Parts: sequence; C-alpha cells; structure tokens
Amino acid sequence: MTMRITVDIVSDAVCPWCFIGKRRFEQALAQAPGDVEVLVAWRPFQLNPEMPPEGMDRKTYLATKFGGDARADQIYERVREAGQSVGIDFNFKGIPRTPNTIDAHRLIGIAGRAGRQDAVVEGLFRAYFLDGRDIGDRDVLAAIAKAGGLDEKTVLDYLAGREDVDRVENEDAMARRMGIQGVPCFILNRKYAISGAQEPAVFLEAIEMLKREGAGEAVPAPANS
Repeated sequence: MTMRITVDIVSDAVCPWCFIGKRRFEQALAQAPGDVEVLVAWRPFQLNPEMPPEGMDRKTYLATKFGGDARADQIYERVREAGQSVGIDFNFKGIPRTPNTIDAHRLIGIAGRAGRQDAVVEGLFRAYFLDGRDIGDRDVLAAIAKAGGLDEKTVLDYLAGREDVDRVENEDAMARRMGIQGVPCFILNRKYAISGAQEPAVFLEAIEMLKREGAGEAVPAPANS
C-alpha cells in the first residue's frame, strides 16, 4: 500500500540555499522507499519584501545588504562550495539585477495549477543563478514558463494583471506568522518542518518517521522540526 506524504517547500527564487535545498531534497527522493509517494508544492517567501517592483541593480543591492562586493564574496564562498557539492556552479558575478519576486511566485503558482511547478521552479533557479537573467522581467518569466511547458502568451496576459498578487503576499505573511524567518523550509504533512538546505539523510529520516507514524507507531518528532 502506497503512503502519500505532502511536502510544502517555502522558498524564494533568489535564494541560493533554496536551489541547493532542492537538489538535496531530490537526492533524498531518489533514495526514498518505493511505497512512498511524495506530493510537493512550492510556497512563496520573499527574501527582500521591500524590494521595489522594478528590482535593483546588483551592485547597489550588495552594497546595501552586505557593504559591497568583497563582503558578498566572502559570504557566497560557502554557498559556492555547497552548490558544487550538488552540481550547481553558481554564477553570482553574472547576475545583473536583484529582482522583486512577486511575479516569479505568481508564475510558480500558475505552474502548479497546470502540473508544471517543478519544471518552472527549476527554470527560475537556473535562469537567475546560472544564466544571469532578470527573473523580475515578465518576458523572461514567460520564456521560462514556455520552456517549462506553459503557454507563453497566456502567462504574459496573466502577469500583466493583478491575479494572485494578494495570495502571494498573504502566503508570505502567513509563513512569517508561523515563525519562518529564513528559507528553504520544508513542511511535511503540514505538521513537521525541516529548516534549511539539509542533507538527504535528514529528509529520509523524516520520511521514515512519517511512515512509522502512519502505521500507528509512537515516534518522536524529527530533530529539525
């Protein structure tokens, strides 16, 4: 009998640890028991909720957030090393702008309704962190959507309106009320949370715990919940 586990991944498309967390979670899923079906949904969180709608020049952003390129390089060195361990070659120097991610989250939402969410999330991460594309630009988002299996014109028309803006903002606010202050955060069966880009073993332990719980065993909560 197959057991279903839901995983809500609270994330932002400009969060490098979220990209790393996606890879490590995928590694865990590849090792998960065959009698477990994991249903994934990506949920919005804005790392920069005060970002102007047009985004910000990357150098200006780094100067504001970190005090400049040199300090940013120090901070990102650990991220680069973690990325390389899961096959991600971050190109931080190639990022021209830090975008407002409301529209990216809206795109993830409409992709979820079309059953194409993972492809679009992957496309957003790759476009921003590897290709240096501005994922606050709606034409760029529509191209990512098309590559992910969505209709480009439909997406452009959708992004031109205001549909789902309130939903994204409300879900972001809800995540903060739940105590989520950083991402990624993986919420299993809307009951347990794993914070951060944990190693695959942590996810596998949580899946095994949920299996045992589903079988009626009394089990402790996972260490990272």
